[in-house]
Amino acid sequence: MVHVYNCHPFASQQIVPTEQEPGLVCCGGGALFVVSAGGCKIEAFQLGEDGCPLICRFATMGTVQSILHSEIGDYLVTIEEKNNAPYLRAYTNWRYQAAEKTRVGVRLLGHFLRGSSMRGAPKEQMEIIEIPLFERPLCVACCGVTGDLLVGCPKSLVLFSLKRQALNDKLSILDFERCLIIHLPGLSPQQVAICAGYIALQTELEVLVVKLERLPGAPFTQKSADKKPQDHSLVPQDMITGAEHDNETEVRREGLAGHRDQDDFFIFPKHQELLGDRAKDCGVKVSLEWTGMESEARGNLIITYILYRRFAPDFFQDCSVEETRLHSLQFHPVFTSNQEVCVEGGRGVEPTCLFCFFSLPKTGYLYSVRGGVQMVSAYQYPEKAQQAVLTDLFLHIITKNALQCFSVRCAAVAARAEDPYIDTTMKACPPITMELCALRIQLFIGLKALCHYRHHIVLLTTADVETREDTERTARRVMNRKSPFTKPQNPSEMGHGWNLYVVNTVPPLQLYNEMVEYSKTYEETNPLSQSCLHLLSEAHLLLRATLLDPRVGNPVERPQTTCQNLALGYNTARTADRQELQQAFQESCAQLGDCFSRFDKRDCHLALPYYKMSGLSLTEVISRNRGLSNSLCGYGKGFLFFLKHSLYEETLELLTEETANEVLDIFGVAEPSQLPHVIASPSMARASPDCGLAHLERLESIGAPSVPLTLSKAALALRMADLQLYRQHMDRHTEMLQVYGFIEEAKLLLHGRGDAVVPTLLARHLKDNQDGLLVAAMVALHENDKVKLDEADLFFQELCGDVSGPQGGPQLLVDFWEALLMASSQEAVIQELLFRLTTVYIDRVTRRDGRGFKPLKSADDLINWCSHYGVLYPWVSILTPAHVNIIPEDLLKLQSLLCGPTLDASSILPLLEQLPDGDNAGLSVHVLCATKLGHYESSIERLLDRCPQAIIPYANHELQNNNMALWWQKLFPELCERTRATQGENSILLAALKETLVVVAMELNPLEFLDLLPDDGTVHFFLPHLLECSQRNLMM
Repeated sequence: MVHVYNCHPFASQQIVPTEQEPGLVCCGGGALFVVSAGGCKIEAFQLGEDGCPLICRFATMGTVQSILHSEIGDYLVTIEEKNNAPYLRAYTNWRYQAAEKTRVGVRLLGHFLRGSSMRGAPKEQMEIIEIPLFERPLCVACCGVTGDLLVGCPKSLVLFSLKRQALNDKLSILDFERCLIIHLPGLSPQQVAICAGYIALQTELEVLVVKLERLPGAPFTQKSADKKPQDHSLVPQDMITGAEHDNETEVRREGLAGHRDQDDFFIFPKHQELLGDRAKDCGVKVSLEWTGMESEARGNLIITYILYRRFAPDFFQDCSVEETRLHSLQFHPVFTSNQEVCVEGGRGVEPTCLFCFFSLPKTGYLYSVRGGVQMVSAYQYPEKAQQAVLTDLFLHIITKNALQCFSVRCAAVAARAEDPYIDTTMKACPPITMELCALRIQLFIGLKALCHYRHHIVLLTTADVETREDTERTARRVMNRKSPFTKPQNPSEMGHGWNLYVVNTVPPLQLYNEMVEYSKTYEETNPLSQSCLHLLSEAHLLLRATLLDPRVGNPVERPQTTCQNLALGYNTARTADRQELQQAFQESCAQLGDCFSRFDKRDCHLALPYYKMSGLSLTEVISRNRGLSNSLCGYGKGFLFFLKHSLYEETLELLTEETANEVLDIFGVAEPSQLPHVIASPSMARASPDCGLAHLERLESIGAPSVPLTLSKAALALRMADLQLYRQHMDRHTEMLQVYGFIEEAKLLLHGRGDAVVPTLLARHLKDNQDGLLVAAMVALHENDKVKLDEADLFFQELCGDVSGPQGGPQLLVDFWEALLMASSQEAVIQELLFRLTTVYIDRVTRRDGRGFKPLKSADDLINWCSHYGVLYPWVSILTPAHVNIIPEDLLKLQSLLCGPTLDASSILPLLEQLPDGDNAGLSVHVLCATKLGHYESSIERLLDRCPQAIIPYANHELQNNNMALWWQKLFPELCERTRATQGENSILLAALKETLVVVAMELNPLEFLDLLPDDGTVHFFLPHLLECSQRNLMM
């Protein structure tokens, strides 16, 4: 379905002052090129100025059959005919003709690159480049990104690469190099298109789109260059060029043209559409022949099939079989501001999106071919279209007597390709599948040709004078023709009277304002009108397409390959300022948000992203929708959806008391079940607690009470300073159920996210009265991904008013870390918590911080309930039995963590530098760390120096299994030496030596034991142990 509106996209029109009757026209580079009816003279007119003044005129070398301008390189390419022979020519530096410089140079392709005429001073002159071909040129196309030239021939496509040759420091010339031949057996293109590596060709009833891709492969060699074309084929080896191609061409041509049997029936191929990977099954066999002579770009080229579409002749819609043929093939790239210049040769920029358009007499087809192929739109024309052109904003078509303007969906595709947040709760855009609309049908008489440049539409009209006999004769000639092609009439033979018009389109902002005014007529009739929504969506896409253009308000020129400054014609200074466009865009988003806010349909959720993009505050949106509350439809689901999400998200806007009470009234009627969550929103902080409590009481009376509802009532009671009512509500549920309630509605405890976390009044009250419940609730919120660890840290620091750095911190925060360590199963969180807790414990032990902290969990509780805390080793208890000047709990927790299985001792080594080992408390921590790191020998020495009474418990616990040898390798020699130094008077060392001898005697044989004994005359001391070792050995 196509919506028809009576808008005014066309601003003005003027007549081009041509001297002779136009035959062909084309646009580009800010100029209009007119080929006279005789075909041997070209006139260039300035499009961007009033009256279209003449730039220059020059003669051609033959009768022009086709003409095209390339924006990149600013050159003209023509197919000419002279003496029944076709020629392909390129005209460069044509602007020099404007300065009465009549010098014209004619040369062959590649002459300046390899000829001897490069010597000498170059002349500023227009050049005509002869481009030789093996086959007759049928059609041409220029790439809008690189300026490359594609020529369609009866059996192939020939690609010429645009080159620039520097003659001296000030002058360079353009030239072409034939780099690739694409063999197409069975296809004879009538139109071709090329853009950014994509190639499209169109026959009478078929369209094929492929992509040339360069893959890294084997280096190019002369041997590979000398291979026949079939060696470059991207299809199986049985697909070859040459005579078999000729046979296949004839078979394919007969099949597509239809077969007439003896009963005068015609059989035609059926409709077919193949997209993406399926397109390679179209039956079109393509082979490549590389002909480039330069060493660049000689990687392996492959062809990827993108799209194949075949049509059957249409017998309906006032179209005869003969009239059913394709026309107006074109690529349309869309560039946005987020693009980067191509690295490869610096030859332009990659488009964000690429569209392919082609048309039948009654239907036009628009496909998006970059980043996945899909049909975007199908246009149904009210009349037979003769020609169509696609622009950034519109599709313009001409029929016999009308210029029609249709909307396009290019901006909707490009916006989604550029911004991944579209189609989320953050941003929205009208759908690609939205129904199309015709904005205007402008009448003209005898339209023959159409072309465009920027915001200029060029129309050629000719008033045909044809008798009835001429009409019948023409019809008979068409019916009896054997070839699908007919020679076009010479314009001088077509009739009398002609005009060449330049129609200017209105600025996008002006057309947007008109469409908005137009939509109000539908809104007045029916606020829920789909036509109003559709027209506003079209206006929105119009602005979005304008803002996507990098030239608007932020001129970004694509790399040019011409030595002159092009007269662009589309002066960005005349366009609306980007800021003004952005304001209109936000207004458009607000209007679409208004539309969707009224709806109760599936798309009502789009009110949220559109209102977000509008920049309106929550209060402003409520005010815009306030008038609907008195209407029959009331508040729409779209508005409620927006309001609900805006309140649930952490917005910084604080509603006034009046507005907040109004929100309570809205949800009290529309969605009472959401009231507990609405009341907890930070935006509702100024709402009347009496009003909120009344709504909650009403909600509780009509349904079962829920925990969040009860907690919300308790929070309101606190705001009312009614502690009795607060305790009454809090006593209705156990603490475990209250934790679940806080999980369901976290904003009862804290508002904001990130660095802007703020505790609520309820959280502050719980800190003073039920800190255990508060800690448990925060742990539950973290484990349910409602709060991040850093946010919880800020919450407790703000709550306790103690932000003394990472090593201090409030005790309630330490309690939270300990509780979270008990509950968490995430390894990254566990390691972070272990480091933070170790930091706090070490800091407090170091500073002898005795501020009277009262932890929620004692060391014994953590050892019993948390697997990360281990039971203290016996030798640790000997080192630190009890001390007055330290915090026993923090030391015990630190020792317990080091005795546990999880803490990595190496991670806290830098922290130990601040902890002295002058007392047993510090010594115990240092020895625990050293032991966990496997430094047993140094630990033995430190214990023997500082606390020898702990050495045997240490050895019994640590020197086991693989470390058993340290008893006689380290501990026994150390004890012998130290005992000898004290002359045996140190009873502690002597007792430790005896205990060590008992272990050594049990583990070694007599010979090994003898080797250990000292030779200082004290053997009598060891004889009892040697005897015991011998007896044990005999028994074994």
